[in-house]
Amino acid sequence: MGDLQCAARVFVARHGEADYESELLSDAGGSLSLLGREQALGLADALAGQRIAHVYTSSMSRAVQTGEIIAARLGVGVTVRHDLREFGVGSHAGQPADPDPFRPVFDDWIDGRLDTPVPGGESGSEVVARVCGVLEEAADRYRGEAVLVISHGGAICTAIPNLARNLERRFPLSRPLANCGVVELAADADGWIVRSWAGEQLPM
Repeated sequence: MGDLQCAARVFVARHGEADYESELLSDAGGSLSLLGREQALGLADALAGQRIAHVYTSSMSRAVQTGEIIAARLGVGVTVRHDLREFGVGSHAGQPADPDPFRPVFDDWIDGRLDTPVPGGESGSEVVARVCGVLEEAADRYRGEAVLVISHGGAICTAIPNLARNLERRFPLSRPLANCGVVELAADADGWIVRSWAGEQLPM
């Protein structure tokens, strides 16, 4: 990230509720449900006073749809970034989602063992690197402004605790991020802080 003279504000949101092509695990994008579309419109209205300059979104369809609905409401542009996608299901593709096969891996990531990979997939370190790379790009490009980033629950809860200096890695375990839930970040020359998580103000 460049030497930011003015803090950039980055709002990171999970996509709206989605319907999926199958109940089995896959990397398919899903499509927003009616509720998901209403959630996206609600998020746009909630952010209307923040003067969002641009929207970045994951390349997965449920995120793209969320970002496009919000951007249209706010009258701003959209940039799609593949690096904001959810972590891949790896060798679990085609398997049931219950019980959660990712729990042991995610527990390792939350405890700081980021080199643990999803079987047949990527490691926590790789998830953090790609998501944080886009956040830094957005902050550098929109220094002194606000930008919205649409991503996914697992990616957000893995990356942000490893980015912000005022957030413990295990914080997301007790505060799940709902669909269209928002984390407000601020970035300046000293690094990143979380201002709020799903409406909860955090000490800085």
